[in-house]
Amino acid sequence: MSAETARRSVRILTWIGIATGVIGGLLVAFPTVLPVGGPWVQLALGIATLVLAFRARKIGIAEIEGFDGRISLFAALLGFLIVFFAGQVAFGILVDVANP
Repeated sequence: MSAETARRSVRILTWIGIATGVIGGLLVAFPTVLPVGGPWVQLALGIATLVLAFRARKIGIAEIEGFDGRISLFAALLGFLIVFFAGQVAFGILVDVANP
């Protein structure tokens, strides 16, 4: 992969990761927007954010000389926060279902 192709891939993956992270963060902040299945959608968005961010970091580190991955690191941290908060809610739902 050429350096320019790698830069473009990193840019696309990072910004899509940030977009999914922002959407997931908004759903965590306003959980009543999706009353049914909300935590599961939040978890899916958080995991997608993590995958996209770490994929961007992998390509950047391997293919780009002097790669500065602060923005993709921000996306990864955002993904971790979403998974943490949405995971707590999802776990609570599973406990409620298991203990009627």
